[in-house]
Amino acid sequence: MELFSFLLIIPIFYLLFKIWNWINDVRDQQCYILDYQCYKPSDDRMVGTEFSGELIKRNKNLGLNEYKFLLKAIVSSGIGEQTYAPRIMFSGREESPKLEDGILEMEEFFHDSIEKVLSRAGISPQEIDLLVVNVSMLSAVPSLCSRIINHFKMRPDIKSFNLTGMGCSASLISLDIVRNVFKSYKNKFALLVTSESLSPNWYAGNDRSMILSNCLFRSGGCAVLLTNNKSLKHRAMFKLKCLVRTHHGAKDESYGCCIQREDDKGKMGFHLSKSLPKAATRSFVDNLRVITPKILPVRELVRFMAVSLLKKWNVVRHGSSHKGASQGPIKAGVNFKSGVDQFCIHTGGKAVIDGIGISLDLTEYDLEPARMTLHRFGNTSASSLWYVLAYMEAKKRLKKGDKVLMISFGAGFKCNSCLWEVVRDLGDGNVWKDEIYMYPPKTLVNPYMEKFGWIQDEDPSTFNPGD
Repeated sequence: MELFSFLLIIPIFYLLFKIWNWINDVRDQQCYILDYQCYKPSDDRMVGTEFSGELIKRNKNLGLNEYKFLLKAIVSSGIGEQTYAPRIMFSGREESPKLEDGILEMEEFFHDSIEKVLSRAGISPQEIDLLVVNVSMLSAVPSLCSRIINHFKMRPDIKSFNLTGMGCSASLISLDIVRNVFKSYKNKFALLVTSESLSPNWYAGNDRSMILSNCLFRSGGCAVLLTNNKSLKHRAMFKLKCLVRTHHGAKDESYGCCIQREDDKGKMGFHLSKSLPKAATRSFVDNLRVITPKILPVRELVRFMAVSLLKKWNVVRHGSSHKGASQGPIKAGVNFKSGVDQFCIHTGGKAVIDGIGISLDLTEYDLEPARMTLHRFGNTSASSLWYVLAYMEAKKRLKKGDKVLMISFGAGFKCNSCLWEVVRDLGDGNVWKDEIYMYPPKTLVNPYMEKFGWIQDEDPSTFNPGD
């Protein structure tokens, strides 16, 4: 009998041992943010109204109609007067960039933000096990990863990934790489570096679909320090709960709506088509279908299913087809605030922020971080999410246990999202530290119309941009 009991206990203990190992492995696979540092360029790179006018006037291929188009675009963009541009713009060489210009632009950011984030966290560059860099529109040899490794003298066994061409959603793609590596290796440090190189990518033609990008994109970047070491979780700022990536590259319309190409005169630029909002909506809807069950409580999912079934039953019963209904942003119909406390939205433009706000039924309070980031820093491409997050932190909105939903869009066409849990109360100002008291301002209206509104009354036959 005792032998039988002993034989019975062995598999039970073995099962408990396997469960404990599984739990322990899951804990080691967690992804924490220890710290992050957004980049604020020096004031001599600040783009004001006067300089913007001078910069546009240097393009001799533009006529009165293009000036009117650009004025309308910048006035309605939501971008303010304190954004930043590369140094090449201020030296007047934007139409003849060198490889060195793009590299120096990136190195200025690398050296500042990486040094700050590592120093503040008390981590040596030699302790970094994994480096992931994403800069979409600059591909150099040696890679930007190699340049960082060389400058900071990192270990020879460091794992590095250099991503290009991923667009504004590249931050979460880089994060996905870190997350997957963390599943296979314990107690590691990762450095995620995200930015965009604008120096070699100024468009000097007059195609409206391509000059628009000149108005929207600005300089910026962010360095993020991550770990899966559970002994450091008390120092962590955020814990990754889930991440979902959606790629509509197989759809021709989505693939071509946001693409780098040459115009009919051979000038390189970034084409933004009229089908972009439609492509963004489709990818956003598909992404929400996957991430919603992962982030919302069961009671909200059940309520949504019940309401949806009731609506379908009413349509069948009354034969209502809703034909002729106005077309606009699609509302999700689910209460995302039941599972999300803060919304970190990509600052792709005022229309992008407005569209997501309507779709998720968000208030102006929810959209404030994205609007203020767009106004102060512009669209800094893949790094914009971290400026939005820093705004929330500077405003002391991030409390222990809060859930933060990040949403980004990018060329391809892609929509990526993830959910973070705030590990401890946060209140450091990061890049907003010295000016958060000024936000939100009384008005977000920029002075471009006041300064250049006279263009609207000009006669095409007598207009001279040199006057």
